[in-house]
Amino acid sequence: MFFVEAIELEGLGNRSYLAGGRRTAVVVDPPRDIDRVLAAAARRGVAITHVVETHIHNDYVTGGLELARITGAAYRVPAGAHVSFARTAVSDGDTVVIDAELVLAAVATPGHTPHHTAYVLSEAGRPVAAFTGGSLLIGTVGRPDLVEPRLTEQLARAQHASAHRLADSLPDETEVLPTHGFGSFCSSAQADGEATTIGKEKAANPALTVEVDTFVAELLAGLEDVPAYYAHMSPANTAGPAPVDLTVPAVADPHDIAARLAAGEWVVDLRNRIAFAEGHVAGSFNFEADGKLATYLAWLIPWGKPVTLLAESAEQLAAAQRELVRVGIDRPAAAATGGPADWLRAGESVASFPRATFAELAGRDSGRIVVLDVRRSSERAEGWIEGSVHIPVHQVHRRIDEVPDGTVWVHCAGGMRAGIAASLLDAAGRDVVAVDDGFDAATAAGLAIVTEEG
Repeated sequence: MFFVEAIELEGLGNRSYLAGGRRTAVVVDPPRDIDRVLAAAARRGVAITHVVETHIHNDYVTGGLELARITGAAYRVPAGAHVSFARTAVSDGDTVVIDAELVLAAVATPGHTPHHTAYVLSEAGRPVAAFTGGSLLIGTVGRPDLVEPRLTEQLARAQHASAHRLADSLPDETEVLPTHGFGSFCSSAQADGEATTIGKEKAANPALTVEVDTFVAELLAGLEDVPAYYAHMSPANTAGPAPVDLTVPAVADPHDIAARLAAGEWVVDLRNRIAFAEGHVAGSFNFEADGKLATYLAWLIPWGKPVTLLAESAEQLAAAQRELVRVGIDRPAAAATGGPADWLRAGESVASFPRATFAELAGRDSGRIVVLDVRRSSERAEGWIEGSVHIPVHQVHRRIDEVPDGTVWVHCAGGMRAGIAASLLDAAGRDVVAVDDGFDAATAAGLAIVTEEG
């Protein structure tokens, strides 16, 4: 009997996979922190003999090279990917034996990247699982615009063809096991559900139910902004990532924290947004450890800028470090644990700002405040508060001067991104109120909601 174990990367919205039989296994699209993969293999009592990549990743740093080095596994990378390290080049149709009666076959599926390759796992000649990476996802496909603008439409058409190739060649009961689509911005849309099969995708996936010209037009029209840090992921993966270092960073005392803030470095408070609003070090930014820390911090921070982490516990700090190495933020400049009382110099006071609901916003005089919407453009297109200013959260830091004068009531769809934006505005000296509420409550509160249809 074969097994497949998914290794969740919840913060990035991705999955890696360990698959095999009784004695040996393959790892598909491994994360940078490979200790999780090694632990999974140890629990199952299998040796990792192969490590495969579906493509050169744009949204995270792979652990594939290091995992292959440590385990002695063959490292298989699509032949069309130009890399700077030794690997086994994989071409369409190549097969490898994983364990008794378990064979992994490479299937060229260009679209997410030109060299993208899926892998079909067969047991005794029967296809049982397709590791589809960034090609066929749950209800959608991987976005085609991360390589080169002039190739985007061509790759979108290739996505359509690749999805059909998989659907036409595999039994309906074959499990579809993508890497992207669980919150990753590498997905062209949010995945609908947690599990799927070829048969289910034939019935519901636009790549398999819509003719190619309409599919391409709709796919391209729905693409969102690309996280800024993606520009650094492919070069890191092409060069061959270094091993990770998850040792505890240098300890920052209150004087060191103050000095780093004065030097223009980023001091990031990892506590939840409620605790941050109630009291924090003036000038620090709030990126919740339990939110999409890696995605949003890596997206907003100027690349290479030193970052000091403030955590409420050693465990929270360690988890944050693990999240950040996955996107190439390898070593915090320093760190501290505890709370604001531990991070402030003698005589300094905590900074704070209020939180509110949409009902409280509805009770304010709209002529005396600024309402700032930090949702994505696609979210805002479905309805926005009349008179609100729109700056997506990933643009707030560099566009603060565009926020009109007055007290800024900042909101998103649920509160997390509003918390990030409120911390950026607060650090810049603006009076801010974080609306920590679900956007559905705006209508119930009586706020006027505008749509593109009028």
